[in-house]
Amino acid sequence: MNKTLPKVAYFCMEYGLDTNFKIYSGGLGILAGDIIKAAKDLEVPMVAIGIKWKQGYVDQYIGQDGKPVDTYRVYEYDFLEDTGVKVPVEIRDRKVWLKVWKCEKFNNVPLYLLDADLDENADRLLTAQLYGWFAEERVAQEIILGVGGVRALRELGIDVDVYHFNDNHPVFAGLELIREKMEEGMSFNEALEKTREEIVFTTHTPVPAGNEVHPHRLLEYMGAYLNLDYWQMNRLGGDPFNMTVAALRMARIANGVAQLHKETANDMWSFVEGRPEIIGITNGVHNGTWQDERIRKAYENGEDLLKVHQEIKKELIEFVEKRTGVKLDADKLLIGFSRRAAPYKRSNLIFTDEKLIAPYLESGKIQIIFAGKAHPNDYTGKGIIADIIKYAKKYPNSVVFLENYDMEIGAMLTRGCDIWLNNPRRPQEASGTSGMKAAMNGVLNCSILDGWWPEACNHGVNGWQFGDGKGVDDFETLEELDAHDAKCLYEVLLNEVVPTYYENKTKWAEMMRESIKSTQEKFSAARMVKEYYDLMYIKK
Repeated sequence: MNKTLPKVAYFCMEYGLDTNFKIYSGGLGILAGDIIKAAKDLEVPMVAIGIKWKQGYVDQYIGQDGKPVDTYRVYEYDFLEDTGVKVPVEIRDRKVWLKVWKCEKFNNVPLYLLDADLDENADRLLTAQLYGWFAEERVAQEIILGVGGVRALRELGIDVDVYHFNDNHPVFAGLELIREKMEEGMSFNEALEKTREEIVFTTHTPVPAGNEVHPHRLLEYMGAYLNLDYWQMNRLGGDPFNMTVAALRMARIANGVAQLHKETANDMWSFVEGRPEIIGITNGVHNGTWQDERIRKAYENGEDLLKVHQEIKKELIEFVEKRTGVKLDADKLLIGFSRRAAPYKRSNLIFTDEKLIAPYLESGKIQIIFAGKAHPNDYTGKGIIADIIKYAKKYPNSVVFLENYDMEIGAMLTRGCDIWLNNPRRPQEASGTSGMKAAMNGVLNCSILDGWWPEACNHGVNGWQFGDGKGVDDFETLEELDAHDAKCLYEVLLNEVVPTYYENKTKWAEMMRESIKSTQEKFSAARMVKEYYDLMYIKK
């Protein structure tokens, strides 16, 4: 791509660049990391803004009682460059200084990270824990990201044409841009219209809990008003202040992260007056990070994919044995399920009819590896993990849970499993990029038609779907939907997936090849970044 493109500043709360660089939580951060790597590959003019999280997200292990236990530790990095720049923000009527670090280590465009852990700050722990603590700290962290990010760009002398807000956390950057223009003499309306020309917005989760809402009293107390008044803030985000609504009203264009999600998002936010069009730009993943080089070469050279996959699968099995002591069988079907433990993702759906699935687990004909963390404050999610641990203890040779999920575990699973299972309540999965990683490694998806999978699935050719495209609006209760989807899962898994794996290896190999063929370019981060420039960044 050419160098006359607009200069983009990409704002995100988290970045997944490397398993040992603990400034990420999960899918949002991995997506952001893949984007700034692909931007580097394409040589496009982009910089990124984030936060240097001193304690990362959370280390989460399983206690003796079978329940998740949260631990925290301090991480130090010797590869970050000190820019020599510090910028102030005002939080609770106190000045908080932010040191600006630069990271380019992971073949990514420049990533500038804001750090409040300075001697001159009374609130030096504000950048300690990603998504930690409660509402006050969350608002403070979002002021740091948004307001501090804009001020850092100014101090660094980086001229920006487009500010890309990845999710609603950077919203206060828009307020800072409005404040700047009003200080130059513009009216609020003029400043808002001018700011809208500079901002694009990616909306993510369609689950209400993922779209933050804050009381105005809290925002004013924390210093998030930035010289605006209640009526101006209310016009942007409503009362209480909805971060996603405000982002939509401050952006000239927005996107959902899959074509189905585009429809869901437009329906979900149809009540927002003054919002822009929400288009669909389906997520993608960075091939160089997630696609095993051996499987890519075997695919390109027309070699035996099953043979190469079996080698990678054995590496995963050794990895699992070192971590858990459980020795899985490389000749038996291996299912991977790796998700944040949230109710709508239904991690334990496969155990719905235990009598039906038990013989397959007892014999080892079906093996399952689970992984994923729950948010430290999400006790429902922790209960889901505890339930999986119960089954891992009951079927110790076929059900495994890998603790403290990170990028290393994600890469091992999406390369080494035979099947990638995904069963959210449709349409509550915005995208689901782990399935893309699996698919371009020849790991066959068996998934609900949600997120990205409706765009890729060719049932029985490059993977399988179950659930018949039905979702939360097709049933009176969630219990009915869950029962329906569990039944459909069993039908496809036991009557199509298992027989194909054990009785028709030729077809399995053909499906692996088709899986890679249909996904490695179409669902790449490179394609995604190009679409961002073509459809969002460049004004039409």
